[in-house]
Amino acid sequence: MRRRLLTVVVVLVLLLIGGAVVLDRVGKSYAERELANRVSGEVAAQNATSGTPDVTIEGFPFLTQVASGDYQEVKIALPDFAAPDGAGGTVRMSLLDISARDVNAPIDTLRNGGDVIAGTVAGAGTIGYAEITDLVNQDGLKLEEKDGRLLASVQLEIPGQRPIEVTGITNLTVENDAVKVKFSEVTSKDLPAFPFLQGMIDALSYDLKIPDLPLNLVVREVQVLPEGLRVTAGAENVNLSAGAR
Repeated sequence: MRRRLLTVVVVLVLLLIGGAVVLDRVGKSYAERELANRVSGEVAAQNATSGTPDVTIEGFPFLTQVASGDYQEVKIALPDFAAPDGAGGTVRMSLLDISARDVNAPIDTLRNGGDVIAGTVAGAGTIGYAEITDLVNQDGLKLEEKDGRLLASVQLEIPGQRPIEVTGITNLTVENDAVKVKFSEVTSKDLPAFPFLQGMIDALSYDLKIPDLPLNLVVREVQVLPEGLRVTAGAENVNLSAGAR
């Protein structure tokens, strides 16, 4: 009799645990869909486009986070992100990865609308070198990574002479939502020994304008990778649903 009772108790406990797990997963999927809809609205509000946002709420069990309305981390993946750069071009990233931390999203807010606030948001995406050369629109510009630095080649038009190609390492800085690219350590096998030509080379620079990113992300750092420039951005106290009204 005791063995049967113990068996029944164990079965009931397992059923309760299984039901709780199912409820946890269902609630998690619902919240992720709602947050994805909010992010889609924010992307559209920035005149940007992307594939369907893939939202993942980290942490288990999920229901304890629902009860408090506080989520430690929400990961958002925006595939095929594209946005205007304000100069007639479009900046494209195959993936814009976003991580929102300390997110406050009570279940009533998710159901009925309202502000979903993240304490901090970080994002990163890579702009390919072919994409950059199109945006810069500099004749003969070639970009590649070498030993972790950006190597650039460009043709200079000189009146009365054939164009000459110069190559140099570039210095990258971030200023006013733009990546400023300036030549240094310039060399050219075709370079005539004219001081004014060296002055032209020293003045070579261009700006890569980064478009307005969703969730108020501001560009803070750029890294040179073999496949392109990796742009890292961040923001604090962000309303994840500002564009979804």
